[in-house]
Amino acid sequence: MARVRSFTVFLALKHVRKRALQSVLTLLGVAVGVMVLITALSLTNGFIAELVSSTLQATPHITLSSFGGEPLPLDAAVLERIHAEPEVVAVAPFVQTQGLMVRRADANAGIGARSSFTQLLGIDPALAPQILPDLPALREGAQALEATDSVLLGATLARTLGVFAGDTVLVQNVSGARQSFRVADSFRVGNEFIDNLVSFTSVSALQAFVGRSGEISGYHVRVADPERASEVAVALGRELGLLAQSWQQLFGTLIEQLQLQKALIGVVVFLIVLVAAMGIANILILTVAEKTEDIAILRAMGASQRQVLSVFLLEGFLLGGGGTLLGALFGLGLSLYFKLQPFPLPGSLYFISQLPVQVQPFDVLWVCALSVATAVLAAFVPARRASGLEP
Repeated sequence: MARVRSFTVFLALKHVRKRALQSVLTLLGVAVGVMVLITALSLTNGFIAELVSSTLQATPHITLSSFGGEPLPLDAAVLERIHAEPEVVAVAPFVQTQGLMVRRADANAGIGARSSFTQLLGIDPALAPQILPDLPALREGAQALEATDSVLLGATLARTLGVFAGDTVLVQNVSGARQSFRVADSFRVGNEFIDNLVSFTSVSALQAFVGRSGEISGYHVRVADPERASEVAVALGRELGLLAQSWQQLFGTLIEQLQLQKALIGVVVFLIVLVAAMGIANILILTVAEKTEDIAILRAMGASQRQVLSVFLLEGFLLGGGGTLLGALFGLGLSLYFKLQPFPLPGSLYFISQLPVQVQPFDVLWVCALSVATAVLAAFVPARRASGLEP
């Protein structure tokens, strides 16, 4: 049995070395396809993970509000009921409004006026850090927000306005009300949808601004497991008669688009591997054509059809497996490089500020398995033809 295996391996290696240039080019073709596919999947995984991570830094797991957007009375009984839900770890009231934020011009300093739209959230400085514990600037700036008319700006919003801590901005809401706020600090989560739009102030300051003393827009809720936020939201919304939106509902469309993009990238890049597999089939077809007499002699000397089939399948496996191994190493190396040296992205075009990477072992395994299987299948037709030759 060992001699049969040695015979099969010897012939397969001899055929591969015989066409060294073609073998190397085919192997590199498989390697490039696998490398690109692993890198592309790692980048897409990184985009999805970064979206979720940065979103949850400044977004509550569940938002409870009225169905028509009308203000709600601050009800202690509602707070207690929400707290009674086993999955809930924190709850806090909030007030929300949209408006135009303006940095006034300063003729003496030669600074012109700047403006930008903002989503202004009024939060409870004592409770908000429990809702968003992963936002250090909010935790550190909670005491500053207790001061009347202080505001915490997203980093990109602050840069757009050209303001720093201690500066004053003017906010005008949709009803025409205006009020000045002092900039306490800025925060960055890496998600431009948030950094460029969101600003925080205290509930009392925003209630006074919109003229709704004692009224709130709803409740922010944090749960133990973010993945179960949708289930908890349905239960709370049904029991309290409120509109319950989980973070998955708010950003679910974008996540689904990225997952679809991942699937499309996998299909498109796999075509590269398929083309390389056709190169393997081409090499083996030429080898069969050239070695017809040799194969007939081997058959006449007692080689079985199975042995001849094994020789050519092993050639396909060697070319496909070698290319796959090389491509996996290059793909993991390139992904690691982008992870250690993040590539900056323009925030005006993407929702994140740098190129994220997340390598998932399952992706690497199925890419490698699919590549090797494709190579072996491509070798099957010429191998079957060779094994069917009669002496």
